[in-house]
Amino acid sequence: MTDLRDLSEQTGDERVDTALRGLAVLGDVPVAAHVGVFEEVLAGLEDALASADDAQGGSR
Repeated sequence: MTDLRDLSEQTGDERVDTALRGLAVLGDVPVAAHVGVFEEVLAGLEDALASADDAQGGSR
């Protein structure tokens, strides 16, 4: 199993990397809290995607 606290591989986009680092807490929180963690990570990834679209002048 991958140790999510060691996400040394990076995507090259700091916003995405920051969002993905949120997964590191999964091993430290109860399973019941995992949905909240996933929602926070997803929100960060969606923000990064929206920012990329805005920077390129595109729309979602």
